[in-house]
Amino acid sequence: MSEPILQISGLEVAVDGTPILKGVDLTVPQGEVHALMGPNGSGKSTLAYALAGHPRYEITGGSVIFDGQDIVEMEADERAALGMFLAMQYPVEVPGVSVMNFLRTSLNAIRGEEISPRDFIKLFDAKSELLGFDRSFADRYLNQGFSGGEKKRHEILQMAMIEPKFAVLDETDSGLDVDALKVVSEGVNTMRGPNLGVLIITHYTRILRYIRPDVVHVMFEGRIAKTGGPELADHLEENGYVEFGAAEEAAAPAAG
Repeated sequence: MSEPILQISGLEVAVDGTPILKGVDLTVPQGEVHALMGPNGSGKSTLAYALAGHPRYEITGGSVIFDGQDIVEMEADERAALGMFLAMQYPVEVPGVSVMNFLRTSLNAIRGEEISPRDFIKLFDAKSELLGFDRSFADRYLNQGFSGGEKKRHEILQMAMIEPKFAVLDETDSGLDVDALKVVSEGVNTMRGPNLGVLIITHYTRILRYIRPDVVHVMFEGRIAKTGGPELADHLEENGYVEFGAAEEAAAPAAG
């Protein structure tokens, strides 16, 4: 097993003074893909935003060691510079800022140096082709007028260009049709390897049919309630989260 890129111990997080995470323990070795599943309201997205450094999500206890460093007191940009990436469930629209300018500014900030226009265009074209991202979107304002699938595909394009050490994919499958889901999943799979750790946060197993996880964790009421192999996701698809005390839910939507 590789050294862990992420070690979370006894993590407690509050939002607007309300405790949400109540002692999360989670370790992800570098090079592995882990899935975090659980019913709505279990704390999955809270964990994602707390890891990314969102100021509304207050870490009130425990530790988060990322690539050997304690990041609890770090700002979001410092965590990004270390190699952490968050693909958001609801990517925001940014009028007035083009996709191209956003990506180049992000890349320069994380690298700490200017990338030449020529090298940037070369990288952008290569990654866009890899992910099937329409080159005509480059001059459009960030996410403005994008469909759900286009927004999520752009998130993965950011990830491909930045090449982080660790990526948190928060409900990336939300709102995607089957074709868009396949494209996004293929993009993640092309980046999968020994230099990237991934935490896929999802409610259903649909995306896990395309991105097969090494380990599956179940979160319930702010804690990790169970950990297992990929077969745990299949078990959850058949049985839901009733065994953890959740109300019975509808079956997961078919992947098509």
